Amino acid sequence: MDWIEIVDVLYRFGRGQDMRDRELFASAFAGDATVDFQPAAAKWGGVSPPMTGRDKIVDTILTVLSDVDTTHVVTNPRVEIEGDTAWLTAIVEAQHLRTGDHSTFALLKNFYDVELVKEESRWVARRITIDNAWYQGTPTAFFG
Repeated sequence: MDWIEIVDVLYRFGRGQDMRDRELFASAFAGDATVDFQPAAAKWGGVSPPMTGRDKIVDTILTVLSDVDTTHVVTNPRVEIEGDTAWLTAIVEAQHLRTGDHSTFALLKNFYDVELVKEESRWVARRITIDNAWYQGTPTAFFG
């Protein structure tokens, strides 16, 4: 059962963004979580300093994506569990299209490396590092 709940963290991460569901998106993170998108951004010449803290992560990402149509697909999850800590790797495909003008887009195929902790009865991400395998389009149109 833990394996499914651990992978569900990335499902909540993606679906929360796609549906602009702030509560669902926030439920993926520990209060002191860090998201580091810089390894991916570096592949296309972008800069993305790590974000720390659930509220900052949620506010920043939902603001950046406020005029963007997104879909996230999680594949190839691998999980290791040791007590109340777990590690998850997966591939996440993220499609970003400018709302009202889908000619501006970025299709990203990213490697996710996630450290999780069990808080009360729910698994949450403590750290997410995102690296890019390949992309199409113009990621800097969305992420600077």
